[in-house]
Amino acid sequence: MIVTVDKTNIDQAAVIHSETWKYSHSSFCSADFVAIHTPEHQAEYLLRKMNSGSAFFMLVDDMPIGIVSVTDNLIEDLYVLPEKQRNGYGTKLLLFAAGKRKGTPTLWILENNDKARAFYLKNGFAETGRVKPGKIDEIELSFIGG
Repeated sequence: MIVTVDKTNIDQAAVIHSETWKYSHSSFCSADFVAIHTPEHQAEYLLRKMNSGSAFFMLVDDMPIGIVSVTDNLIEDLYVLPEKQRNGYGTKLLLFAAGKRKGTPTLWILENNDKARAFYLKNGFAETGRVKPGKIDEIELSFIGG
């Protein structure tokens, strides 16, 4: 089941975000930077985004497993607990989020995140050619179907 994240369950969503963010970013971020992404830090992040208009959703199947956020046509913050990955939960969240959009769903990934790129390409997204430069560039993907 997918539920809306609100003040009653934001702590559960923050644990998912923290654990998964650390897992996915530890290979290319400094240990000190990874360490600050505690559940408390991530709860503040989620709340800031919610107060700015993002809607967060959490997938629950016996326990909280994954989260995703949507803002207008932008899909962000798709995270599934590491031990629950490769079981279809990410696809379920992605399709749910894509269905919440009126226009073409878009998202951004870090250029070095090969797992995310493969996941999104497999699920009907394609690179648009738009790039946000940074320490690690971000690449835009847009839903083309599939």
